[in-house]
Amino acid sequence: LGGYTPFESLVFQACAQIPYGQTASYGQIARQIGYPKAARAVGQALHKNPVPLIVPCHRIIAGSGKTGGFNGGINIKCWLLTLEARKPSGL
Repeated sequence: LGGYTPFESLVFQACAQIPYGQTASYGQIARQIGYPKAARAVGQALHKNPVPLIVPCHRIIAGSGKTGGFNGGINIKCWLLTLEARKPSGL
């Protein structure tokens, strides 16, 4: 992804690694990329996410367990998280 700061690129790369059906907190992402006090900056970077299908920023939640924000709207974020939490039938 071009046109983003090195920090934003690190955030996008870390978020792209979160598996389907799992979540991470803004603080966990900040620590993972080497900026342990930058949880808010992680959220700000995700606000600029140009490709939410590739960088699944809906999987990032607040450290308290609350949903947190989402560019596509909180209802869409909750719907996506609920959808991903379901187990496929027939397996």
